Amino acid sequence: MDMKEGEDDVVCLDGSFFIDNNYKLTTFTFGSQVLQLLCLQSASTDFDLTGQLVWPGAMLLNGYLIKNAEMLQGSSVFELGSGVGITGILCSRFCREVVMTDHNEEVLKILKKNIEHQTSSENHSYCSGLVAEKLEWGNSDQINHILERYPGGFDLILGADISFQQASIPLLFGTVKQLLGVRGKGLCKFILAYVSRAKIMDSMVVAEAIRHGLSIHEVTGTRSVVGNLEGVIYDIILH
Repeated sequence: MDMKEGEDDVVCLDGSFFIDNNYKLTTFTFGSQVLQLLCLQSASTDFDLTGQLVWPGAMLLNGYLIKNAEMLQGSSVFELGSGVGITGILCSRFCREVVMTDHNEEVLKILKKNIEHQTSSENHSYCSGLVAEKLEWGNSDQINHILERYPGGFDLILGADISFQQASIPLLFGTVKQLLGVRGKGLCKFILAYVSRAKIMDSMVVAEAIRHGLSIHEVTGTRSVVGNLEGVIYDIILH
């Protein structure tokens, strides 16, 4: 039977159809640090489940962090869009506190499994403050909940390959501004590993940071090719 104009299209698939739980324990090496974590080897068919695998920007950010590990030593770190947790787990080798976040429940499940794997490892060298929290950018209730739990704020905010959807960019920088504001100007910074996939996104990321009253600067010497795409590290602070 043909659909009449104005009728709603009904999709007879629930969310579980897209979920791929075929995680593999994978080894990653950054400098002297060897990490093992569960992740997918290829992307899910659901755009919202991209956090189930390791993205090129995470490799870029981890490479930068391991070369500048002194900035992590004894610090508190908050990560946006943590996915499987490869960046936060690396940070936990140096930091006193690492809070990893994601908005997707399925991604949070694998993130928490990877935290459990670190804590159950016989030769673990992680900080005791390695936790996962749910955070949807722009969700004031969730942001306020996190700020209530961590009223002192954080030394560093991190994000790796999280700027690829136009609609999310204003929400991202609105959230970043709130987190940076807890400590105030000059006392916290946002380190963003950005991978260029479209010129419109390149300019939008910079423009939205500025529009939200933030100062954004490319870190000298960090522009490189990752996964056949150009990536760069940005330092972002309150203006």
